[in-house]
Amino acid sequence: MIYLLDANTLIEAKNRYDRMAVCPAYWAWIERSKRAGTVASIDLVGDELRRGHDELAAWAKGKADLFLAVSDDDTQLAFGTVARHVATTAAEMKPGALDEFLAGADPWLIAKAMALTGAVVVTHEQFNEQMRRKFSIPNVCHHFGVPWIDTFELLARTHARFVLAD
Repeated sequence: MIYLLDANTLIEAKNRYDRMAVCPAYWAWIERSKRAGTVASIDLVGDELRRGHDELAAWAKGKADLFLAVSDDDTQLAFGTVARHVATTAAEMKPGALDEFLAGADPWLIAKAMALTGAVVVTHEQFNEQMRRKFSIPNVCHHFGVPWIDTFELLARTHARFVLAD
């Protein structure tokens, strides 16, 4: 099983509950989990993070191996499937929602999960079938049967523990 991180999970951690100076063990856990093959993201998420001017951008610049390419054939084919699906439902959404979704990393993250056996998307977005202002990762994942969870469920599933040293 591999867990694919959405940008919002890393941004929220950095800004709120796992700030790099406060909880360096969280960031070390991500690196360790990547080496074990259980946690990754995609190169477009890495690009998004590296465009920043903060400690997360600097961190992402040194973690190229965390971010998987989306140029492989399986991901490309899955992206086409995702794009066709959202295009067929775009009329139900706020104007511009389709272009905004397709211009970002989200459809690629879902496509990578579809291309990898046993992949789970990790995001802080919420499932809401009534949402019309934007395409949400959980809504699109639900359509394709791709599992998704949030960071806290990821930590529970992987038995992550951050213990203070005495």
